Amino acid sequence: MSHIVAKSVYFQVSFCLAILLLLTVTAAQFDLGHWNVPIALAIAFAKATLIVLFFMHIRYGTPLMKLFAAAGFIWLAILFSLTAADVLYRG
Repeated sequence: MSHIVAKSVYFQVSFCLAILLLLTVTAAQFDLGHWNVPIALAIAFAKATLIVLFFMHIRYGTPLMKLFAAAGFIWLAILFSLTAADVLYRG
């Protein structure tokens, strides 16, 4: 059985995504030194989370769907950590 989501929820999430987009553009205009990448990644993670939860219906999904979505984020974290380790420990 599927869960029916009100249109107002989609409009609210879209508004939040627009605000996060403006925040991304604003953050890109300033030189924040070493904080550029963590801030950009935090904003991107927030946008991805909203999209996965609401537009991909994971919030109202079955436990198996939630497990696979979490596994995807865990795999992404593994890939980021391996990339960071490669970049940080190069000669």
